[in-house]
Amino acid sequence: MTSSQARSAETLNDPRWPAVLHRDKSADGQFVYSVKSTGVYCRPSCSSRQARPENVQFHQTCLAAEQAGFRPCLRCKPNQAALADQQRLLVEQACHLIAHAETPLSLEQLAAQVGLSPYYFHRMFKAVTGLTPKSYANAQRATRVRNQLQQGETVTNALYDAGFNSSGRFYTVADKLLGMTPRAYKDGGTNVRISYAIGRCSLGALLVAQSERGFCAILFGEDAQALETDLISRFPRAAIEPADNAFARVLAQVIQFVEAPAQGLDLPLDIRGTVFQQRVWQALQAIPVGQTASYRDIAERIGSPRAVRAVAGACAANTLAVAVPCHRVVRNDGGLSGYRWGVERKAKLLEKERE
Repeated sequence: MTSSQARSAETLNDPRWPAVLHRDKSADGQFVYSVKSTGVYCRPSCSSRQARPENVQFHQTCLAAEQAGFRPCLRCKPNQAALADQQRLLVEQACHLIAHAETPLSLEQLAAQVGLSPYYFHRMFKAVTGLTPKSYANAQRATRVRNQLQQGETVTNALYDAGFNSSGRFYTVADKLLGMTPRAYKDGGTNVRISYAIGRCSLGALLVAQSERGFCAILFGEDAQALETDLISRFPRAAIEPADNAFARVLAQVIQFVEAPAQGLDLPLDIRGTVFQQRVWQALQAIPVGQTASYRDIAERIGSPRAVRAVAGACAANTLAVAVPCHRVVRNDGGLSGYRWGVERKAKLLEKERE
């Protein structure tokens, strides 16, 4: 074997070579590679012409590559922050501006603050966060309203302090943002009626709760009392009471679905969350029984391919176990990641669905 063939074989057998072949952006920052014939070093995702394996050498850092006599590629600029990192910093800056603005900022104002055109900024913001700047601003204002109402502020003062410039504008979106009327939210759920029942399944205790709008909680746990406490803490002054005997049939239906998922579950749901969360939850409900999808898959399906972390956050915020099947979302490598009700339960649910 010649020295050229030996170098080529060494490169082909290196586990980092596939990342270079596929221009894998997720590998950026983990290593760089140099090309002997050009004298430059690149990121794994560099779009330059594919190098011959015998000319490639891998380096842990940019400094190591430069000490070996190579200069940074002018196309991918490996010694500078990655484009995705630069965009993330700009979006973080814009999020800070939105969160601390006394009055809502227009798209043009936000774009000018970070030095971008409105069109490019809008597209970049949505790609990173999964939301448009307007939707993100609405979510921030909703958070301000919730905080102020919980602190005893009047509805009128809360909505104007949060940046809603008219009460009419606020009340058109209040029910979706708060899950109930502003007055009911301020009163801790007063006049909201919720009935619930607790049963046992192979995964432990199971609580099913229903409001007038539909089923608002399906929770797993080990202890029935802890499940009751969790539900009550969400609506401290709501009319929460055990369901009547007729509800036992619904509870049995949910338990049966846990044990035999292929039978399906058709219940009216009271789904409360942000616009982005609801988009994620709708995508989860579209995953067929027995199949899984990665967080990246879900991000791509909702049109926000870079909002992987936000997708994971939406999964963690889900309170409707099995009905909104966040247990069907796995890591990119197929491995199981965190689950609100424990990874062990997640594994058992997936196992039941494969049976």
